[in-house]
Amino acid sequence: MEEQIEHALAEIRPLLARHAGDIEFVGVSDGVVRVRLLGTCRGCPLSQLTLKAGVESLLCERIPSVRRVEAVDD
Repeated sequence: MEEQIEHALAEIRPLLARHAGDIEFVGVSDGVVRVRLLGTCRGCPLSQLTLKAGVESLLCERIPSVRRVEAVDD
């Protein structure tokens, strides 16, 4: 499953890079994928839209066991 997630995120990265952003896979547990938004994505007012409408919808579509995606900060 982690390999599938990484593959899907690799497809999203070029889109985020156009806006000087990136995404990092942190982990997955019980169908919840944790990611870290980087660059300009981290703190962008539209980051939740990107996360839910972009990343989460793609991962849920490609990997049926994914239930949701959450961003983590540290």
